[in-house]
Amino acid sequence: MNSVDLSLANIERATRSIDPVFLNSPQFVDEQLCAALGRRTIVKVETANPIRSFKGRGADFFFQGLDPKLKVVCASAGNFGQAIAYAGRSRGMAVEVLVAADANPVKIARMQSLGATVTVGGADFDAAKQLAIQRAREPGCLFVEDGDEPAISEGAGTIGVELLRAGPIDSIVVPVGDGALIAGIATWVKHHSPNTKMIGVCPRGAPAMLHSWQSGKAMAESAQTIADGISVSTPIPVSIERMRTLVDDIVLVDDSQMLDAMRVALSALGLILEPSGAAGLAAIRAHRIPGERLATILTGSNLHPELLRELIASSNFPG
Repeated sequence: MNSVDLSLANIERATRSIDPVFLNSPQFVDEQLCAALGRRTIVKVETANPIRSFKGRGADFFFQGLDPKLKVVCASAGNFGQAIAYAGRSRGMAVEVLVAADANPVKIARMQSLGATVTVGGADFDAAKQLAIQRAREPGCLFVEDGDEPAISEGAGTIGVELLRAGPIDSIVVPVGDGALIAGIATWVKHHSPNTKMIGVCPRGAPAMLHSWQSGKAMAESAQTIADGISVSTPIPVSIERMRTLVDDIVLVDDSQMLDAMRVALSALGLILEPSGAAGLAAIRAHRIPGERLATILTGSNLHPELLRELIASSNFPG
């Protein structure tokens, strides 16, 4: 099984060409975590890199095909913007990121530290995206959208290559924002391990990707969730098309379930995750994911300061 426009050859090439700082992230089984989840689960830690998320893989692969004279413009809740800023800085390219007025200040500061110009583009992400599109109409500028560009999904697909090195996996549980991550992983996995189920996770407060996947067409819905990294109100049509081909199921998790999963990750693994980064763990705890051997991706750790304080205050550590 394969999607229409994502290339297995490109994913394989990405395993050799992406900046090594993003490749071969830790993946392991932790007994204490498995006991807390009640399932045998491989975790892949995508937070131990310079931008604290998986998005550096796709951004780096995408930039490999660009004219270095271009200025790259995007809209982001923060992690994608960091990835674009990092890839741009490493090539001496200008980057501008448009953000919503309520964007995570930690993510804004990190984008700026990586050399990006960060501009508030409106009250919400969709407004920021429209302004980014307008900005990119200026000469020498290029607008890039995370869930639309094939190379970004192909770069993320390298996670699938690495996961399958661990042996047979019954189900891989993937947080779903714009769909680039799950589409890239599934493109590789469905070809090399067709019996592995690809399970997406969305916030209950932002179900647009689930409803769009179910209906087969992009459907806009309001979004209200603490998981800003996977809070999508306006799905990208081509992303839905890919997911319809590649994804076996999508489940929903509440904000409270993600918070609980963040506490589990801190206690069992010593890892601080943002809500979207813990969404896969939350889904495994809350749903009967098929199979005996599961895997999930811990996608990001750029946590809002208020949530960080709440997480630490509410976590109980043994001893």
